Amino acid sequence: MSEAMNSQGSTISWRERLQNLALQFRGLDSGHPEQWPVLPRLLCGLCAASAVVIAGWWFIWTGQVEALDAGQALEQQQKTAFEIKVRQAQSLEVLRAQKIQVQAQVNKLEQQLPNKAEMDALLSDINQAGIGRGLQFELFKPGQVQLRDYYAELPIDIKLSGSYHALAAFTSDIAQLPRIVTIDKLNMVSLREGIQTFEAVARTFRYLDNEEVALQKKQQADNKNRGRK
Repeated sequence: MSEAMNSQGSTISWRERLQNLALQFRGLDSGHPEQWPVLPRLLCGLCAASAVVIAGWWFIWTGQVEALDAGQALEQQQKTAFEIKVRQAQSLEVLRAQKIQVQAQVNKLEQQLPNKAEMDALLSDINQAGIGRGLQFELFKPGQVQLRDYYAELPIDIKLSGSYHALAAFTSDIAQLPRIVTIDKLNMVSLREGIQTFEAVARTFRYLDNEEVALQKKQQADNKNRGRK
């Protein structure tokens, strides 16, 4: 019985409290919020603070967060670029040594290229290499000079006859010349016992002279202009 009364009394007490709270929101004068009861003022202040936080996040903090993200991405890019440069700096000495080696090889190859004035001497060396091995030249015909980007190529049609061993020694002598000479389009035919004919194209290379370099540049410029049209 007492428990029921206590329960009923408690229920009435909460109802009264809710009614009292609701009464605080009635008849509020919007022109004088300072005269409002405590609860409406607290709720109004909470709503105003929430609106300020939301507006600040939308108009100010969002941009700052995006700027922060962009700054972090830029920092990572710069860090990666720095690490790459550090690795490059660490390998700089190795690259310099490799460059020196490559340049030395290029210089060595360039020394094997005769200039225009030395070509006659080189052709004579090729001819003497065959004669020195007892071979008989049936054809020794320099062809048309072919200009490349940085050098000129001279093909020479040759036809020799002699023993197999003499022909082999001749090709070995050509390989030992101080200038670069290649042999291709090789064809060997046996005439009779111990005698073969040897047909091939020997190719040698030389520097371009100043006039040829100027001509090459002019041709490249003309080709470039035609391509634009």
